[in-house]
Amino acid sequence: MNRLLTNVPVLFVSLTLAACAASGPAAPSASTTAPDTTRPATATAAAKKGQPAEDLSKYRPKFTVPAPKAAPPKTFVTPTASVNALIDQRLRDQAYTNQNVKYTSGFRILAYVGLERDQAMSIRRSVISRYPEETDYVVFKQPIYRLFIGDYSNRLDAERAMLRIKPLAPKAELQPAQVLINKTRF
Repeated sequence: MNRLLTNVPVLFVSLTLAACAASGPAAPSASTTAPDTTRPATATAAAKKGQPAEDLSKYRPKFTVPAPKAAPPKTFVTPTASVNALIDQRLRDQAYTNQNVKYTSGFRILAYVGLERDQAMSIRRSVISRYPEETDYVVFKQPIYRLFIGDYSNRLDAERAMLRIKPLAPKAELQPAQVLINKTRF
């Protein structure tokens, strides 16, 4: 009896599947095609020709191409007031102001720092004898002597001079400082 009860669901499922398979739609044959009943007859005929079912051209906006406009003739305006006089006056004012400026930020070479005045003066003489265009500054703050060489407004010029002075003063180094502007260079 137990065995019969366990086979009943299997039997029921197999019978249900067989009934569903028998009642399914038949495969369409190539000789008979069912007519399309979802579209009206005129729409199907137009669709077969490749045309839309309805003419929508009456609803489309129509645009007219504007004619190209002729460019207006170019007119040249002659200046009535010149700003050159104003600019010249401003430049003169700035030049007058710049004449009063004597110092700028730049670099000097610190050639010697030490306690011995004689050694500072010997380095100074050797630098001035080889490069007479260089300016030198000996600063004494008790008990230290400092020897500065040159007035350089940019680091590139200072580095070039440093390479020349390094054989004469091996411990030389660059120091940022307020340097004197040489008016004869301009």
